[in-house]
Amino acid sequence: MEAFVREHTTARATAFVPEIVLRVAEDVTSLWELTGGSEPPFWAFPWAGGQGVARYVLDNPQVVAGRRVFDLACGSGLVAIASALAGASAVTACDVDEMALVAARINAEANGVSLTPLVADVLDSTVDADVVLAGDVFYDKDMTAAVLPFLFRAAAAGALVLVGDPSRPYLPKARFERVAAYEVPVPRSLEGVTVLTTTVWRPKPDRS
Repeated sequence: MEAFVREHTTARATAFVPEIVLRVAEDVTSLWELTGGSEPPFWAFPWAGGQGVARYVLDNPQVVAGRRVFDLACGSGLVAIASALAGASAVTACDVDEMALVAARINAEANGVSLTPLVADVLDSTVDADVVLAGDVFYDKDMTAAVLPFLFRAAAAGALVLVGDPSRPYLPKARFERVAAYEVPVPRSLEGVTVLTTTVWRPKPDRS
């Protein structure tokens, strides 16, 4: 798997988070065909939501410094790496795709940090972490329905929950409050535009 990741990606600084170098595919669609998987290779590109969360963490290290961080659907590991660079005491990078954890480990090593990898579907559980981060997980209706209960359980258990969303249509904004917003550059070939307004959100407190 490591050889596959290295062969089909190139190391480069992340557009909106240049402090972090990631291995990125030139053409995610072609790579998807090569993997033969049912899911796109989310690990092969720094998606806008993740770039927004990573930028926020690096600019506000106090949100993770000395704390245990859980990066949900870590993909390339961008958000997890940002958390480690910002001083988190421990960082778990979680994804259901084993290839993502391979890519995240390679990327973490390239940036001089270490992550704890977890290949698992945790959406029906509650994780033991001080901070739960997620970048770009509201990309379709089914994923949103699955991830929302997980995020709100984590918040109810006392974790700081931050999610990055580049104006996808499925995030229920009424249940979140805005923390920060950025204009994140993206490739037109992937998103159909060159910039996506990306907001970092946290769940609103449960008033019930």
